[in-house]
Amino acid sequence: MAELDFDVVELPPADAPDVGETAPDFTRPLVDAEFWEDRSLSDLTDEGPVLLVFTTMDGAFPATYTWNELRDRAFEADHDVQVVGCSISDPYSHKRLLAERGIDYRLFSDPDAGVAEAFGIAHELDGMAGVTEPRPATFLLDEDRTVRYSWVAAEWPDFPDYDELAEAVAEHC
Repeated sequence: MAELDFDVVELPPADAPDVGETAPDFTRPLVDAEFWEDRSLSDLTDEGPVLLVFTTMDGAFPATYTWNELRDRAFEADHDVQVVGCSISDPYSHKRLLAERGIDYRLFSDPDAGVAEAFGIAHELDGMAGVTEPRPATFLLDEDRTVRYSWVAAEWPDFPDYDELAEAVAEHC
């Protein structure tokens, strides 16, 4: 077995919204390749289903891997769903990530991790006093912000089962 360059860390239980519950609403800067503006989650769900993807800060390998996988699977091409991200990275970092990865998604900027706190998925980073970010998580939300699919990392690093996620998108969107 190959030696890992990092430690796998078990994360404490999360208090995230479960399937059937209503996801909390929030307003943060929403960044795309052109600009950013303050938008609420409910603004987006009013337009249709949203796959809300929480990642580590931009540049960390879990975020890069996740966005590459979602870009390559292109759920939005075959289904009525908006794929939207959220991390603690600032709008400038988000714009760089979008350009570097060739990603045509929008990303919420949540530097104080308030959205992660509201979703019950905030995680204090080991060895970085006072730095909190969301643990990786995905929530498929309908027009009422009702959770139709939920996955939250139980360890770091951890990734959703993308085939299972694809099935949920196909079923609900």
